[in-house]
Amino acid sequence: MSIVVTAATGQLGRLVIDELLARVPADQIAAVVRNADKAADIAAKNVELRIADYEDPETLKGAFHAGDVVLLISSSEFGRRTVQHQNVIDAVTAAGVARLAYTSVLGAPVAEYKLADEQHKPTEQAILDSGLTYTLLRNGWYTDNYTAQIPLQLAHGVTAAAGQGRIGSATRQDYAAAAAVVLTTAGHENKAYELSGDTAWTFTEYAAELSKQSGTEVAYNDVPVEALAAMFTGAGMPAEQAEVFAETDLAIKRGHFQGGNGDLSRLIGRPTTPLAETIATALRASNPA
Repeated sequence: MSIVVTAATGQLGRLVIDELLARVPADQIAAVVRNADKAADIAAKNVELRIADYEDPETLKGAFHAGDVVLLISSSEFGRRTVQHQNVIDAVTAAGVARLAYTSVLGAPVAEYKLADEQHKPTEQAILDSGLTYTLLRNGWYTDNYTAQIPLQLAHGVTAAAGQGRIGSATRQDYAAAAAVVLTTAGHENKAYELSGDTAWTFTEYAAELSKQSGTEVAYNDVPVEALAAMFTGAGMPAEQAEVFAETDLAIKRGHFQGGNGDLSRLIGRPTTPLAETIATALRASNPA
């Protein structure tokens, strides 16, 4: 039996692998990757590599073994996610794994926007229909996705279509730690966790904190969702994808991403990483001494 992490070379996958290594021996961990060369650093940690592709059911047949505990990290390939997830669900069901954990989205059953409707709701239902023992990790937004844009924000302000909607975000590291806990401890069978940061913030508050720490006045530009989608397409994003991503700001505006039930901090046994700390870390990374 192994603890198996799919999409292990992605940003979240790598963090989950490291969190697992802090909890269990390397020979208990397997990483499912498409390209062994890109996973050389993972293999160097004595983690087993299993080569497979979400798109190729034949490769997935050998990626999972009876008794494995598997983390299905949601696909990043727009328009193909549901099919790819079903391929993995079919493979783990056939293999007889002990449990499947899936990185879903905060509030998935009641969410009212395309990213949830077209990816996470169908995948959650497929997992329930499979009869597998499961754990649903309904992740909120990653603070890192916003702080990665700090150089652009310092130059042009913070632009969104979320009004004064609140975002209960946490760092990728926080969510990775939660996944590792769920994969390595008992008591998570057939449970769903609504995972979010301890304190929610608005884009106005984000801009104010960035202004304070950077010494540069940063405005929050609240724009119509159509204008945000146009900005995304102008940056090279396909139109359909841009529309879906922009629409998530309306979900923020409606309160879907506020979170606050404490599941994440309870799982990881510590407070989630505050917004101010994540901004400070990003600023240090963009301006090394």
